[in-house]
Amino acid sequence: MGRLVPAVTRALDILELFLDGDGTLSAPEITRRLGLPRTTVHELVTTLAARHYLVHVPDQPGRYRLGVRPYQLGSRYAEQLDLAAEGRQVARSVAETCDETVHVAILEGTDVIYIAKVDSTHAVRMVSAAGRKLPAHCTSVGKMLLASLPEDELTARFPEDRPLVAMTDNSITSPAELHRHLATVRERGIAVERQESNPDVSCVAAPVRDSVGKVVAALSISVPTIRWSEERQAELEELAAKGAGELSVRLGHRRGRGI
Repeated sequence: MGRLVPAVTRALDILELFLDGDGTLSAPEITRRLGLPRTTVHELVTTLAARHYLVHVPDQPGRYRLGVRPYQLGSRYAEQLDLAAEGRQVARSVAETCDETVHVAILEGTDVIYIAKVDSTHAVRMVSAAGRKLPAHCTSVGKMLLASLPEDELTARFPEDRPLVAMTDNSITSPAELHRHLATVRERGIAVERQESNPDVSCVAAPVRDSVGKVVAALSISVPTIRWSEERQAELEELAAKGAGELSVRLGHRRGRGI
C-alpha cells in the first residue's frame, strides 16, 4: 500500500468539515478545528475554491460552502450504485462474522423480495434464494420495512377488515396486532421474527437507508431454532444493525440522518 499524501489528506479533511453544522466555514474556523498552520489552510482553501470544490457564501465575506464539484462527484457515485451488488458484499462480511444466513430485501406492496443472500456454512441452515418473495408481515426484513411506512400507507396496504395470511402458527394474522407490533419495531429500530415464516427459523433485521435517510431495504440474519437463544439474539441484533449501517453508508447515508 502506498503512502498517504499529506496535502491531499488535509484538503479532504477540510472538505469533510463542511458535512457538519450549517455547511459554511471561514478559514480561521478551519484553522482552529484542524490545527493546521494558517498559511497552509489559506493555500488549500484557495486551491479548492479555484477547482470549484468550495465557493464563497454570498453576502458573507470570508465564508465558504461546498461548490458544485462535490455534488457532481456524489451524483456520479449515486448513478453507479447497485443495491443488490453492495448488499451482497455487506451480507458476505456479516455472514463471515456470525456464520449464519444473511439476507438483504426490499419491499414490494405487501411482500418482500430478497435481492441478496449469503448462506451459513452450517449443515443446518435456512433454505432460501435471492429473488424469493414472502409476505412482509411474516418476516423480520418485512416488519422492518413496513415499520418505516407512514400509518396511512400501512393501513392502505393492510385494511383492518382483511385478515393476514399465516405461514406458521406464530404468524401475525390481525392488522391491529401488526400495527402494535410495528410500533415496537419503530421504537427499537430492530425487527425480530420468531418462527413466523418458517417453524424452524428465527430472524433479526435492521434498516438500510439511502442518502436522504429513507429506508430502502433491510438486512437480516436468520438462525435455526437449535442455535437461537436470548444471548444469541442480542449479538445478532447488534451485528445486523452494524451491517445495515455499513450498507447505508455505501448508499450515501450519513449517520444521524435517520427518520
